[in-house]
Amino acid sequence: MPTKNHKYTPSSPYSASKASADHLVKSYIRTYKLNAVISNCCNNYGPYQFPEKLIPKMISNIFNNKELPIYAKGKNSREWIHVEDHCSALFQLYLRGKNGESYNVGSGINLSNINLVKKLLKICNIMNIKIGKKTKIKYVKDRPGHDFRYALNSNKILKKLNWKPKIKFEKGLKQTIIWYLNNKKFLTNISEKNYERRLGLKI
Repeated sequence: MPTKNHKYTPSSPYSASKASADHLVKSYIRTYKLNAVISNCCNNYGPYQFPEKLIPKMISNIFNNKELPIYAKGKNSREWIHVEDHCSALFQLYLRGKNGESYNVGSGINLSNINLVKKLLKICNIMNIKIGKKTKIKYVKDRPGHDFRYALNSNKILKKLNWKPKIKFEKGLKQTIIWYLNNKKFLTNISEKNYERRLGLKI
């Protein structure tokens, strides 16, 4: 699991842009004595998330009786944290984070994509949300340079700032499903052409 001592080894332009942002901030801290703290967080979920992202996309497709596309065989895994827990961590870093330091913010909850989607389906079943005949898992071609696993070692923020996430994963997922269920206009108001067509495949 990555720590502050691991070297940056980005595998795609997307991840390289994140690494370069960290380097840029560190250069300003060193050269211009900028007062800054760097936060590296795991995957977020929760209300208002753009439906291009995995969890809201799956929820939206379940609501609309559409297929559930998953990259490769669904074995790619991600660590997940509720957005409210992420915000509480950022506030603690603002208040008590040490200038020039980097902190990982994670939950320790890591699931494969296939297990995550199955969990969403299970929760929807328990909530008596209708799951149509077309709502089936469909494996699709993985995107170029896609990392297999995202996970963080968050011991530093846990020990130094005594911060830890509070929202249990299944409870957070249920709350998220309920939010999208009560805010379907949020999904319908966003044009599908802006997030369903995969970009960046051709130069």
